[in-house]
Amino acid sequence: MDTEESDRYRAPALDKGLDILELLSGTEEGLSQAEIAKSLERSPNEIYRMLDRLVRRDYVRRTPGDRYELTLKLFELAHASPPVSRLVSQALPIMRRFAREAQQACHLVIQDRNILVVVAQVDSPGYWNVSIRVGSRISMVNTGSGHVFLAFASPEERRIMLEDVAGADELPADFDTRLAKVREQGFETMASLQVASVTNLTVPILGPVGTILAVLTSPFTSRLDKQDAPDQRAVLDLLIAAGEEISKRPLAAPRD
Repeated sequence: MDTEESDRYRAPALDKGLDILELLSGTEEGLSQAEIAKSLERSPNEIYRMLDRLVRRDYVRRTPGDRYELTLKLFELAHASPPVSRLVSQALPIMRRFAREAQQACHLVIQDRNILVVVAQVDSPGYWNVSIRVGSRISMVNTGSGHVFLAFASPEERRIMLEDVAGADELPADFDTRLAKVREQGFETMASLQVASVTNLTVPILGPVGTILAVLTSPFTSRLDKQDAPDQRAVLDLLIAAGEEISKRPLAAPRD
């Protein structure tokens, strides 16, 4: 679509609202009305009217400090779609059983427009574990989840997935070899680059024709308080079995 045709179908009010949502999505502590107006180069009156509608529709909340931040409504809408909700509902019972038997936490990750998003998380049965919040975004290039997604993608899919990903232009020389090994063995094990003493174990969730739909990761930590706790190899075996069982369930259709 050329510029002239694109301008012909412009919806300024919609663009304005989307600009606000995208701006707020990149902030942790919210922004004031004046800060939003300045960042978007809009008048305060324009921003006030749009913020009022977004607050009334519960996409944005106004804090006691007179700042604006996103609610979870967009997240809820994104994951209320049948494919994702079906995937989560089918995976959760298996994830809970894995967590109980492995005595480790686990989380389910999907790919959404070159971004990895945690859509489900189950704690270990003990009083402590290493876990990650549902809704968290995960790097594509320096995590076990990212490696498995890339390993099971075609060369063209991999190229698209790495477009505009931070750090993708600084990958180690043996990165493709590593991904080939991950695909061959069917899992990834790697020391976490975010948390010390954690080894991320990751397996793919595959569709009927071998398309990767999601990944299941367990941030493994050695248990010092329980001598009979499963070791890393045993936990990996349990995770592989869980991934295979989820893959056999009637899940979402493959990604476009």
